[in-house]
Amino acid sequence: NCCTIDWFTEWPREALLSVAQTFFEEVDLGDDSIKPKICEMCVEVHTSTVGMADKFFNELRRRYYTTPTSYLELINLYLDMLKTKRKQLVSAKDRVANGLKKLLETNDLVSTMKVELTALEPVLKEKSEQTQQLMGRLQVDQAKADEVRKVVMVDEAAAKEKAAETEAIANDAQRDLDEALPALQAANKALDALDKSDISEIRVFNKPPEMVAVVLEAVMVLLGKRPDWATSKATMGETNFLQQLITFEKDNILESTTKKMKKYIDNPKFTPEIVAKTSQACKSLCMWARACDLYSKVYRTVEPKRNRLKAAKEELEKTQSALKEKQDALAEVEGKIAHLQNMYEKSVNEKESLAHNMAQTSARLGRAGKLMSALGDEQVRWDESVTSFNREIGNVVGDVLVAAACVAYYGAFTSDYRQELVGNWIDRCRELGIPVSDDLSLVKILANAYEIRQWNTDGLPRDNVSTENAVLVTRGRRWPLMIDPQDQANRWIRQKESSKGLKVIKLTDPNYLRTLENAIRIGTPVLLEEVGETLDPSLEPVLLRQTFIQGGRLLIRLGDSDIDYDKNFQFYMTTKLANPHYLPEVSIKVTIINFTVTKSGLEDQLLSDVVRLERPDLEEQRNTLITNINKDKNQLKSIEDKILRLLFNSEGNILDDEVLIETLNSSKVTSGEITRRLIEAEETEAKISTAREKYRTVATRGSLMYFVVANLAEIDPMYQYSLKYFTQRFV
Repeated sequence: NCCTIDWFTEWPREALLSVAQTFFEEVDLGDDSIKPKICEMCVEVHTSTVGMADKFFNELRRRYYTTPTSYLELINLYLDMLKTKRKQLVSAKDRVANGLKKLLETNDLVSTMKVELTALEPVLKEKSEQTQQLMGRLQVDQAKADEVRKVVMVDEAAAKEKAAETEAIANDAQRDLDEALPALQAANKALDALDKSDISEIRVFNKPPEMVAVVLEAVMVLLGKRPDWATSKATMGETNFLQQLITFEKDNILESTTKKMKKYIDNPKFTPEIVAKTSQACKSLCMWARACDLYSKVYRTVEPKRNRLKAAKEELEKTQSALKEKQDALAEVEGKIAHLQNMYEKSVNEKESLAHNMAQTSARLGRAGKLMSALGDEQVRWDESVTSFNREIGNVVGDVLVAAACVAYYGAFTSDYRQELVGNWIDRCRELGIPVSDDLSLVKILANAYEIRQWNTDGLPRDNVSTENAVLVTRGRRWPLMIDPQDQANRWIRQKESSKGLKVIKLTDPNYLRTLENAIRIGTPVLLEEVGETLDPSLEPVLLRQTFIQGGRLLIRLGDSDIDYDKNFQFYMTTKLANPHYLPEVSIKVTIINFTVTKSGLEDQLLSDVVRLERPDLEEQRNTLITNINKDKNQLKSIEDKILRLLFNSEGNILDDEVLIETLNSSKVTSGEITRRLIEAEETEAKISTAREKYRTVATRGSLMYFVVANLAEIDPMYQYSLKYFTQRFV
């Protein structure tokens, strides 16, 4: 009962290497030959941290543990950070490279456009003269065509009048003919109904009935034969008798024949109805004879009209022939005019196209001037940036590995031990042939100037160790547990998260779990203060982020209930213990970060306190100036990002996008004003800093005194003083 079994045995080097090889087997590192080196380096990081932890304890009596879980966290963190950093660098490089490309293209276009503009001027002048000549020819030919058109229109009117007269004569003659034609058509139809048997029936008479004889006599008169029965009988015996009647030339009946027919026509019995009583065949012949007689009388009346119609048609043909010649002549003239019109329109279009090209080229040159005026001074810097990005992309594998090692392992160490660890890791990377940057540091890899300025504005001390600690807080995969005896981290977190509704709790609060539960639901940050050397087991699901998806909802089990987990939730922990002893079971669940004040950091704080006391106006001016400088630098970065984004998203010829050019020009003008303001502000800040440096020796002595007093606790725990108390006494 007097011993505790330590289950946290170290893995052998071979096991660590095997685990790394398994993790990196399917990972794309750009070059397969570097994978074994990365695996070896992961093992080196872990083992060197173990050795440094022993040294840390031996020299400062501070405990820090690394476990296989820490090693797995290193690998997973490295893979996540490598993917993110590589994507970030490639995206940033592409944007800057695209901006540089647009500038270079604009430079090339400007010289080309100047040559084009010079060449277009004489061409446009020549085309204008050609267009004027075509316009003159077109006007002359148009006048001639108008004269011909007037003559043609007069002739067309006369031809239409002549055609109307001819049509009237034809209609008059046709009306007269229409009176006789129905009877003639009926007679022909009746003849069509006769056949040889009907004719033979008539021929059998030796002495025909009266009306039969009369009808046949009339037929013989029309045929120009003797009107007697013998002739009639002989004629009816001819094989083509009916055909003679059907094809009889009715238009050529003589007037003498018409006179001979009069006695038959005047005979009251010479009607189809009366004749039909004697013979049906003779009825048809009677109808035919009467119709022919009527037609001959009408035709004789119509004949003069037909002669006039013929003459009118001949005259109309002559008129139309003459009109057609004039119309053909007009069509030829109009064809020439249409050809000239097409040539003129084509010439005008070419002229307008040339003028448009000249105007467009001039406008492009103007916009190019604006663009080069706005961004010309960026070309050198962007070119250097692209080179820098390419170098960083080439070194990203090694740089991110060292950065991930820092986040995973060195948070609990003080500044000197951190520097020694990082120096050893960089040297080992170079020995293994892993590419790393010459100026490699955690801050350069994982932070940017914008974030650092914001952290400083929120109360983070400006020394390098504090900045590294802020990176560890914001970039780690595990929630941060900050060793914060001087409350520096506590103040920073409170200020940083105040706008997001930060909830501050302690393990001694009766409802701290309820507060934590509500914060997890709505995604507000939580700061757990005054943590001891152990953590409440009920926090384990939060520390290990044991979330799960159920019914499409992201949940976490806290206590006995499942609650919704908002991904915006942030959890921070601070302890006031100066030298806490966190056992491995705590170390593997959190990222331990040593926020103990440094000599340089404390010196800057005490300098501000001294100047605030001695020269409050100077300190207030400096604080305002720093705030303004940070604001201006952030705005400057925002403008540059906007310029690069606009250039990256632009399509086609950038010089045609007038809105983009104006936006870029406006942004650059604003950028220039801010840059001038920054130069003036930084000059003023330098003067203020010079004035403040007069009090530096006091701050240096105060910082030295604090660390001397703080070390008294090593003599006896009774001698423990907080930084807050010391600062009050010092001021």
